[in-house]
Amino acid sequence: MSQGITVSKPFGQQAGAEETPLLQVRDLQVTFKTVGGEVNAVKGVSFDLYQGENLAIVGESGSGKSTSVTAILDLLAENGRVSGGSALFDGKDLTKLSRKEMEHIRGREIGYVPQDPMSNLNPVWNIGFQVQETIEANTSLRGKEAKARVVEVLKEAGLTDPQDRLRQYPSQFSGGMRQRVLIGIGMSARPKLLVADEPTSALDVTVQRRILDHIGTLTSEYGTSVLFITHDLGLAAERAEKLLVMYKGQVVEYGSSQEILADPKHPYTKRLVNAAPSLASRRIQSVVEGSAPQGELSELDRAALAHDQAAQTPAAPLISVKNVTKIYDIKQGGFKKTQFKAADDVSFDIAKGSTMAIVGESGSGKSTIAKLFLKLEDITSGTMTFDGRDVGSWPKRELLEFRRRVQPVFQDPYGTLDPMRSIGTSIAEPLLTHGIGDAASRRKTVAELLDQVSLPAATANRYPNELSGGQRQRIAIARALALKPEVLVLDEAVSALDVLVQAQVLQLLADLQSELDLTYLFITHDLGVVRMVADNVTVMRQGKVVEAASTDEVFENPKEQYTIDLLEAIPGGKFEFGK
Repeated sequence: MSQGITVSKPFGQQAGAEETPLLQVRDLQVTFKTVGGEVNAVKGVSFDLYQGENLAIVGESGSGKSTSVTAILDLLAENGRVSGGSALFDGKDLTKLSRKEMEHIRGREIGYVPQDPMSNLNPVWNIGFQVQETIEANTSLRGKEAKARVVEVLKEAGLTDPQDRLRQYPSQFSGGMRQRVLIGIGMSARPKLLVADEPTSALDVTVQRRILDHIGTLTSEYGTSVLFITHDLGLAAERAEKLLVMYKGQVVEYGSSQEILADPKHPYTKRLVNAAPSLASRRIQSVVEGSAPQGELSELDRAALAHDQAAQTPAAPLISVKNVTKIYDIKQGGFKKTQFKAADDVSFDIAKGSTMAIVGESGSGKSTIAKLFLKLEDITSGTMTFDGRDVGSWPKRELLEFRRRVQPVFQDPYGTLDPMRSIGTSIAEPLLTHGIGDAASRRKTVAELLDQVSLPAATANRYPNELSGGQRQRIAIARALALKPEVLVLDEAVSALDVLVQAQVLQLLADLQSELDLTYLFITHDLGVVRMVADNVTVMRQGKVVEAASTDEVFENPKEQYTIDLLEAIPGGKFEFGK
């Protein structure tokens, strides 16, 4: 056991139960071979998971939480190996099984939901084929029975109109919808253990609730155990009986999730809890020289600051969206098509230097609005103006200027980074495209940007597949900042980040906004984050705006039932974290 670990209950002891754990991990160690020698990434991890029990593993990006689990499942990269310890699953040591034996267990007895939905779904196969392939590989169902189970799986995973979704491809699904497909695949064979790596990080709160309720049904009805790998402390508090906190490859705290999160003992756990966004959070303020940090501002100071900022807001909006509609033609087979309104008569304004958050369920149209503003899609009707100019009629010859002034940070960090290019090359690409600086100055800028997003300068020489999901997202933010744009369009830009890095990035965005007078269009499903970053909120549902007001008004006095439902669905929203 790691030195300094806090354990609320001894290993192997469960209240009111004497049975053997379904999964018993002891002194697990994982080593990677690198150019600089061997790296010990996991250092003596131990825990128990009983049948029908939920365990959450939390920790910052790079803490070893995902590595520990992928080692147990024999899914490590080629340069990684289990260098010590054991992982007994149903009496079998998973670290000693052959590849063929593990392939038989994975899917049938252990379901797995990976973190990145786009890179784990084949873009050239439709969704129905991919789900059916998994069902036929892991169950005895074939033909019509397998197809019927596909529809059932997609419905269980929270997808509307599952029968109509079968012929669609991953590129036609939103990030949240793709994540739901992976969750359905992981649960399709009714496994004894479901391993879920950030299973709801791409999902809006109402779908999170449905998915987590369904996982809870599996736990109670089929005795399925769930091992969550997550940075969502609210999820851990609400859905997991046990919590394992990891830091630098070691376990620092282990025991009852609610006890640990209500009264954390280890300094690292206290930092995690303090950084977690919640409905009680307040708008992050820039920490400027000579001013008190946000945490030291009184409620009166915050109110006065908000009043001053509102008074300074210019009358003319920097971005104006008026009656925007976007219609897609969806192929139905053969020559048949049907029309789908992704955005329906959407209107809002964003003042210069402010942050507008657009929230809503997956498929509500919030990401569509971002694509229209970025000129990645054409508007069907309505207008979008930026700095007084119509975005829809912006001349192609001037698009480069528009791209410099408006930069995106997309939801999928892996899909937006070239796997064949080093991180430094990817960050410097916008500078090269726009002819800014020479090679030496670009290298210096890359180092500065990496420092801004809390990554070491040596990261410039690494490649996307060598980084965690959270690290890749920080790279995407660094690249967007390279041109010092006026507007950042952030589409789920912090959804893949652990709470500590998320807090750092949100503070960075607040500081940059204050220093450079940046304007943010912030698209997210995380209402805790909205509370911390947004001045105003637009709530969307099925392509329409259902509520739009200041952040305080929406959170403290929501007018629409849909908004109330969103707030009530937040995992752990009512849990009192120890601060």
